[in-house]
Amino acid sequence: MARVSFLNYEVIEDHGWDVDDENLFAKASKADLDAEDYGRIAVEEGESILEAAEDRGFDWPYACRGGACSNCAVLVKNGEIAMPGQQILPESALERGARLTCVGVPATEQVDIIYNAKSIDFLDELRLPAAQFEG
Repeated sequence: MARVSFLNYEVIEDHGWDVDDENLFAKASKADLDAEDYGRIAVEEGESILEAAEDRGFDWPYACRGGACSNCAVLVKNGEIAMPGQQILPESALERGARLTCVGVPATEQVDIIYNAKSIDFLDELRLPAAQFEG
């Protein structure tokens, strides 16, 4: 089992914080944020991060569930996420810490992520309309 600490990208923008701030998660812990915007989830072996979030009542963005779009993208700030089956993220996005939660599984015991990162400039062009995968 791994522990994943998460922070909503929209909260970072709302507070004027910088995604590259080394103290970002410490600031978030002191900011009295809603459980949807900041917290921690346990991810069981064989469970994707998106599945773990949903199983614990969270409604994180996604579209394809197969590693073919960037709607579920996160930025990894600490730890590692393995992504078997990922097909969309270019090497430049991976180097900047982008990972997909639909196929992403923690590869370390602790992972800190910024979720809802789909609208970050280098990910926005990879995003697909969620309606394309409904039904």
